[in-house]
Amino acid sequence: MPVASQPLGRRERNKQQKLERIIAAASELFAENGVEDVTTQQIAQKADIGTGTLFLYAKTKGELLLLVQNANYAEALERGRADAEKTADVLDAVMAIVRPIVECNRSQVDNGRTYLREMVFGDPTEPHHGEALSIVAQTEEAIAAVLSRSGLMATDAAATAARIVSAIMFISMAASVNAGAGIEAIVQDIRTQVSLLLPR
Repeated sequence: MPVASQPLGRRERNKQQKLERIIAAASELFAENGVEDVTTQQIAQKADIGTGTLFLYAKTKGELLLLVQNANYAEALERGRADAEKTADVLDAVMAIVRPIVECNRSQVDNGRTYLREMVFGDPTEPHHGEALSIVAQTEEAIAAVLSRSGLMATDAAATAARIVSAIMFISMAASVNAGAGIEAIVQDIRTQVSLLLPR
Protein backbone atom coordinates (compact mmCIF):
# COMPACT_ATOMS: atom_id res chain seq x y z
CA MET A 1 0.00 0.00 0.00
CA PRO A 2 1.50 3.38 -1.01
CA VAL A 3 2.48 5.74 1.75
CA ALA A 4 0.44 8.94 1.73
CA SER A 5 2.58 12.00 1.22
CA GLN A 6 3.01 14.05 4.34
CA PRO A 7 1.69 17.62 4.20
CA LEU A 8 4.40 20.26 4.34
CA GLY A 9 5.14 21.64 7.77
CA ARG A 10 4.86 25.35 8.52
CA ARG A 11 8.59 25.96 8.00
CA GLU A 12 8.62 24.21 4.61
CA ARG A 13 5.46 26.06 3.52
CA ASN A 14 7.05 29.34 4.56
CA LYS A 15 10.19 28.56 2.55
CA GLN A 16 8.11 27.59 -0.48
CA GLN A 17 6.06 30.80 -0.25
CA LYS A 18 9.24 32.89 -0.05
CA LEU A 19 10.67 31.07 -3.07
CA GLU A 20 7.48 31.73 -5.03
CA ARG A 21 7.59 35.44 -4.09
CA ILE A 22 11.25 35.66 -5.13
CA ILE A 23 10.55 34.02 -8.49
CA ALA A 24 7.53 36.26 -9.12
CA ALA A 25 9.42 39.43 -8.15
CA ALA A 26 12.54 38.58 -10.15
CA SER A 27 10.47 37.49 -13.18
CA GLU A 28 8.54 40.75 -13.22
CA LEU A 29 11.56 43.00 -12.68
CA PHE A 30 13.75 41.15 -15.19
CA ALA A 31 10.99 41.24 -17.82
CA GLU A 32 10.36 44.97 -17.31
CA ASN A 33 13.93 46.21 -17.00
CA GLY A 34 16.35 43.49 -18.11
CA VAL A 35 18.59 41.61 -15.73
CA GLU A 36 21.44 44.13 -15.96
CA ASP A 37 19.28 47.01 -14.71
CA VAL A 38 17.77 45.21 -11.71
CA THR A 39 19.42 45.03 -8.29
CA THR A 40 19.10 42.24 -5.78
CA GLN A 41 17.84 44.88 -3.32
CA GLN A 42 14.93 45.67 -5.67
CA ILE A 43 14.07 41.99 -5.95
CA ALA A 44 14.20 41.52 -2.17
CA GLN A 45 11.98 44.56 -1.60
CA LYS A 46 9.43 43.43 -4.19
CA ALA A 47 9.42 39.91 -2.69
CA ASP A 48 9.03 41.43 0.80
CA ILE A 49 12.08 39.70 2.21
CA GLY A 50 15.51 40.76 3.45
CA THR A 51 18.47 40.74 1.07
CA GLY A 52 20.18 38.16 3.28
CA THR A 53 17.18 35.87 2.93
CA LEU A 54 17.27 36.33 -0.85
CA PHE A 55 20.85 35.06 -0.93
CA LEU A 56 19.79 31.86 0.80
CA TYR A 57 17.85 31.02 -2.38
CA ALA A 58 20.33 32.33 -4.95
CA LYS A 59 23.81 33.69 -4.22
CA THR A 60 24.09 35.97 -7.27
CA LYS A 61 21.88 37.85 -9.68
CA GLY A 62 22.98 35.37 -12.35
CA GLU A 63 21.69 32.53 -10.20
CA LEU A 64 18.42 34.40 -9.75
CA LEU A 65 18.08 34.62 -13.52
CA LEU A 66 18.76 30.89 -13.82
CA LEU A 67 16.14 30.22 -11.13
CA VAL A 68 13.56 32.25 -13.04
CA GLN A 69 14.42 31.08 -16.54
CA ASN A 70 14.97 27.36 -15.91
CA ALA A 71 11.24 26.75 -15.51
CA ASN A 72 10.53 28.67 -18.73
CA TYR A 73 13.14 26.71 -20.69
CA ALA A 74 11.94 23.37 -19.29
CA GLU A 75 8.39 24.23 -20.35
CA ALA A 76 9.60 25.27 -23.82
CA LEU A 77 11.42 21.95 -24.17
CA GLU A 78 8.30 19.99 -23.24
CA ARG A 79 6.27 21.86 -25.86
CA GLY A 80 8.97 21.15 -28.43
CA ARG A 81 9.09 17.45 -27.56
CA ALA A 82 5.32 17.16 -27.92
CA ASP A 83 5.38 18.92 -31.30
CA ALA A 84 8.30 16.78 -32.51
CA GLU A 85 6.39 13.57 -31.74
CA LYS A 86 3.65 14.67 -34.15
CA THR A 87 6.10 15.69 -36.92
CA ALA A 88 7.20 13.08 -39.47
CA ASP A 89 10.01 14.94 -41.26
CA VAL A 90 13.24 14.69 -39.25
CA LEU A 91 14.47 18.25 -39.89
CA ASP A 92 11.01 19.64 -39.12
CA ALA A 93 10.90 17.54 -35.93
CA VAL A 94 14.30 18.82 -34.78
CA MET A 95 13.16 22.37 -35.47
CA ALA A 96 9.94 21.68 -33.55
CA ILE A 97 12.16 21.13 -30.49
CA VAL A 98 14.36 24.13 -31.25
CA ARG A 99 11.67 26.74 -32.00
CA PRO A 100 10.06 27.06 -28.52
CA ILE A 101 13.51 27.31 -26.95
CA VAL A 102 14.43 30.14 -29.33
CA GLU A 103 11.08 31.82 -28.57
CA CYS A 104 11.79 31.53 -24.83
CA ASN A 105 15.29 32.93 -25.29
CA ARG A 106 14.12 35.89 -27.39
CA SER A 107 11.20 36.93 -25.16
CA GLN A 108 13.68 39.38 -23.59
CA VAL A 109 16.89 39.31 -25.67
CA ASP A 110 19.33 40.63 -23.05
CA ASN A 111 17.97 38.25 -20.41
CA GLY A 112 18.15 35.36 -22.88
CA ARG A 113 21.76 36.09 -23.76
CA THR A 114 22.69 36.56 -20.09
CA TYR A 115 21.01 33.23 -19.26
CA LEU A 116 23.13 31.47 -21.89
CA ARG A 117 26.29 33.15 -20.56
CA GLU A 118 25.43 32.06 -17.01
CA MET A 119 24.96 28.47 -18.21
CA VAL A 120 28.42 28.42 -19.74
CA PHE A 121 30.41 30.51 -17.28
CA GLY A 122 28.35 30.29 -14.07
CA ASP A 123 29.37 28.37 -10.98
CA PRO A 124 28.70 24.68 -11.71
CA THR A 125 28.32 23.95 -7.99
CA GLU A 126 25.24 26.18 -7.74
CA PRO A 127 21.98 24.20 -7.94
CA HIS A 128 20.26 26.48 -10.46
CA HIS A 129 23.27 26.21 -12.75
CA GLY A 130 23.12 22.43 -12.49
CA GLU A 131 19.41 22.53 -13.36
CA ALA A 132 20.16 24.66 -16.45
CA LEU A 133 22.77 22.15 -17.62
CA SER A 134 20.26 19.35 -17.05
CA ILE A 135 17.82 21.13 -19.37
CA VAL A 136 20.57 21.32 -22.02
CA ALA A 137 21.20 17.57 -21.62
CA GLN A 138 17.47 16.82 -21.90
CA THR A 139 17.29 18.96 -25.04
CA GLU A 140 20.16 17.03 -26.59
CA GLU A 141 18.49 13.72 -25.65
CA ALA A 142 15.24 14.83 -27.31
CA ILE A 143 17.07 15.85 -30.49
CA ALA A 144 19.07 12.60 -30.51
CA ALA A 145 15.84 10.62 -30.21
CA VAL A 146 14.48 12.37 -33.31
CA LEU A 147 17.72 11.83 -35.24
CA SER A 148 17.87 8.12 -34.41
CA ARG A 149 14.24 7.32 -35.12
CA SER A 150 13.51 5.26 -38.21
CA GLY A 151 17.19 4.34 -38.36
CA LEU A 152 18.25 7.70 -39.81
CA MET A 153 21.38 7.67 -37.61
CA ALA A 154 22.97 5.18 -35.27
CA THR A 155 22.46 6.03 -31.58
CA ASP A 156 26.05 7.21 -31.03
CA ALA A 157 26.04 9.35 -34.17
CA ALA A 158 22.65 10.82 -33.23
CA ALA A 159 23.95 11.77 -29.76
CA THR A 160 26.99 13.49 -31.30
CA ALA A 161 24.85 15.26 -33.91
CA ALA A 162 22.48 16.40 -31.14
CA ARG A 163 25.39 18.03 -29.30
CA ILE A 164 26.31 19.82 -32.53
CA VAL A 165 22.71 21.00 -32.97
CA SER A 166 22.75 22.25 -29.38
CA ALA A 167 25.97 24.17 -30.04
CA ILE A 168 24.52 25.67 -33.23
CA MET A 169 21.42 26.74 -31.34
CA PHE A 170 23.45 28.21 -28.49
CA ILE A 171 25.77 30.21 -30.76
CA SER A 172 22.90 31.48 -32.93
CA MET A 173 21.05 32.75 -29.86
CA ALA A 174 24.09 34.14 -28.01
CA ALA A 175 26.12 35.70 -30.84
CA SER A 176 26.47 39.47 -30.68
CA VAL A 177 25.81 39.74 -34.43
CA ASN A 178 22.36 38.23 -33.79
CA ALA A 179 21.49 40.46 -30.83
CA GLY A 180 18.92 42.34 -32.90
CA ALA A 181 17.68 39.32 -34.85
CA GLY A 182 14.10 38.17 -34.40
CA ILE A 183 12.80 34.68 -33.75
CA GLU A 184 12.26 33.79 -37.41
CA ALA A 185 15.78 34.87 -38.42
CA ILE A 186 17.34 32.84 -35.60
CA VAL A 187 15.22 29.77 -36.36
CA GLN A 188 16.06 29.97 -40.08
CA ASP A 189 19.77 30.34 -39.31
CA ILE A 190 19.67 27.24 -37.11
CA ARG A 191 17.60 25.30 -39.66
CA THR A 192 20.05 26.06 -42.48
CA GLN A 193 22.99 24.82 -40.41
CA VAL A 194 21.22 21.74 -39.05
CA SER A 195 20.10 20.70 -42.54
CA LEU A 196 23.76 20.25 -43.49
CA LEU A 197 24.20 17.67 -40.70
CA LEU A 198 21.44 15.34 -41.85
CA PRO A 199 22.13 12.42 -44.16
CA ARG A 200 20.91 13.03 -47.69
